[in-house]
Amino acid sequence: MELIQNTSDLSAYLAADEVIDHHHPLVRETAAQLAMGAVDSYAYARAAYEFVRDTIPHSADSGDPRVTWRASAVLEQRTGICYAKAHALAALLRAEDIPTALCYQRLAHDDGGGHVVHGLVAVRFNGAWHRQDPRGNKAGVDARFSLDGERLAWVPDPESNEVDYPVLYAEPHPAVLGVLKAAPDRPYLWKTLPTAL
Repeated sequence: MELIQNTSDLSAYLAADEVIDHHHPLVRETAAQLAMGAVDSYAYARAAYEFVRDTIPHSADSGDPRVTWRASAVLEQRTGICYAKAHALAALLRAEDIPTALCYQRLAHDDGGGHVVHGLVAVRFNGAWHRQDPRGNKAGVDARFSLDGERLAWVPDPESNEVDYPVLYAEPHPAVLGVLKAAPDRPYLWKTLPTAL
């Protein structure tokens, strides 16, 4: 699949905003700590990915009812669904000048009823984009950081109407951000997740 930037301006994939708030002190402090042990930007990207994947539980896995969407809040509260974790990883990567996009898949919903949009990121190295999924591993899910072939949590099944969306967004998709901001808790959020983009 060819990944398509929604803007040709690469600097948009380094920008800070209200969601990917990499200017926030907690994001900067976390990035600095991760960078201390990294010999280069590749090692930093892997460390940031593993930090978000492994130390911030996916709220559905942990049963946490809180809804986070701003990167600094995800890092502070140590919880979030796939979108929130993608926002946190994007902020940590952009804090170290690594172009990072938000991207999405349409997958069959966990409860077997319909579909849901799943969030991940893409990082730019060596002139190419590489998708990464920081949602967190669990039984049946073994996502890994990779610049040599994708190691995502899920591979969409076209026969089940699952889709890899090719667009790389510099900012969260409005449908995603809207449901996150409107949800008072995760059970409510689960009922309002977007089913397609």
